[in-house]
Amino acid sequence: MNLRGRTILITGGTSGIGLELARQLLARDNVVLVTGRDPAKLEAARRGLPGVHIFAGDVSDPESIAALHRSVLAQFPALDVLINNAGVMRNLNLNEPRELKDLTCEIEVNLCGPVWMAQQFLPHLKTRPEAAIINVSSGLAFVPLPSSPVYCATKAALHSFSQSLRAQLTGTRVAVIELAPPAVDTPLIRGKFPGVVKSMQGMAVKVLVSKAIRAIEAGKLEIRPGLSNLLKFMNRLAPGFILGRMSRLAKSAKF
Repeated sequence: MNLRGRTILITGGTSGIGLELARQLLARDNVVLVTGRDPAKLEAARRGLPGVHIFAGDVSDPESIAALHRSVLAQFPALDVLINNAGVMRNLNLNEPRELKDLTCEIEVNLCGPVWMAQQFLPHLKTRPEAAIINVSSGLAFVPLPSSPVYCATKAALHSFSQSLRAQLTGTRVAVIELAPPAVDTPLIRGKFPGVVKSMQGMAVKVLVSKAIRAIEAGKLEIRPGLSNLLKFMNRLAPGFILGRMSRLAKSAKF
C-alpha cells in the first residue's frame, strides 16, 4: 500500500508513536488527522505540525466515536486509512486492593476503542478504492510483562481481533494491518517504565515509525520490529523460559 496522497486518521495522535506517525506521514504528502482527549495536547500538535488537522475524541466512549465519525467524514470524505493507536499502559499489582472499575480502563481504551472505531468507520472504508485499518498492538501481545497484566491482555486480544477482522475482510478493498512495537523510547515509557527501556534497549520512535511505513508499503500485514519479532518466536519455541525472563525483568525494574 502506497502511503502517499492518503487521508489518514490517527487516534492518540498527540504524543509518542501517534505523533511521530503524524509527522512522517505529513512529510509524505498525506492529509493527516489526529484525535485525542486533551485539548492542550491537540493544540500543541497543531502548532508543532503545520498542516495537521485535529479532532477531539475519546475512543473509550461510543458516543464520542459516533460524533468523531460524523465530523471527520463531513470534512474529509476521502478518508481511507484508520490507525488505531490510542493506548494506556499501567503498572497494576493485583495483590493489592483496587476499585473494580479502575481495573478496566485499559480494556476500554486499548481494546474496546479499536473494535468500536473499526466498526464505526468500516462501512465508509469499504467504499474507498483502497483502504486500511492499522491496529497498533505491542510485542507484549506475544509474551506478557507481568507488571502490566491488563495492558498485556488487551494487546493480546487486539492481536487476535486483528487476525479475525483480516479474515472477515478477505475479498474487500480494506487491508487489516497490525503494528506490534517493541519497547519504544517515548515520554510515557521513559517516565513510567524506565527499566524496560534500559533493559530491552527501547527503540527510538523515529526508527520505529520509519520501519513501520516501509513495511506497510511492502505489503506486510503483521509488522514486528526488533524485539517484538523475537518475543513472538521465543513464545513459540520456549514459552516458559521467555515468560520467566519477562517476570524477572518486571521484578528487577522495581515497577
